[in-house]
Amino acid sequence: MTLPTESMEAIIAALQDPAQRLLGDGRGSHDWEHTLRVLRLCRRLGPAEGCDMAVLSAAALLHDIGRHHQDESNGTVCHADKGAALAAPLLAELPLTGAQRANALHCIRAHRFRNDEPPATPEARVLYDADKLDAIGAVGVARAFLFAGEVGAALHTRTAGIEETAPYSRDDTGYREFRVKLRHIRGRMLTASGRRLAAERHRFMEAFFARFLEELEGRA
Repeated sequence: MTLPTESMEAIIAALQDPAQRLLGDGRGSHDWEHTLRVLRLCRRLGPAEGCDMAVLSAAALLHDIGRHHQDESNGTVCHADKGAALAAPLLAELPLTGAQRANALHCIRAHRFRNDEPPATPEARVLYDADKLDAIGAVGVARAFLFAGEVGAALHTRTAGIEETAPYSRDDTGYREFRVKLRHIRGRMLTASGRRLAAERHRFMEAFFARFLEELEGRA
């Protein structure tokens, strides 16, 4: 079942307040504005990928509602799993079928970059791509340094083997995030629409970090 546009907009309106409340006063790198950017990307990519936009929109609004639990635990709680648990009663109140609710919960559980549940539906693949697109490009670079500041990391460290340093530590810098995660995102996009946007964002990010290292060494 695909709901008409007016019903989809009603679902978005119904979820905005509870989603924003559950996000609470979490860290700025995963705040309400991040959720809205992901929603906008989903609404851009979803029609081209044949998605059920009611499911996709609901999942986009709810995908990070477990995030502050992960941040408070320094990464020991998976925000995707926690978010799905928090989302279930909210989805139960919406005019969706059981299959649509199950799909939305799958989207939330499967959206994380580091996760064991691969996105298995068009909606889950689009949410995954939209969330990753917001982690690269100009916005992605800004968010990487914002997150580093949130966890008390340095601007840059000269630690050898940066990929092996600990997250949520002084070494968890913006550049570490680029090395460990961001530079790999382009190759892990799941939709044709996402891959096209990721290619341009990746080029910007590569150029930024090349310049960043040059300036650190006084070469530029």
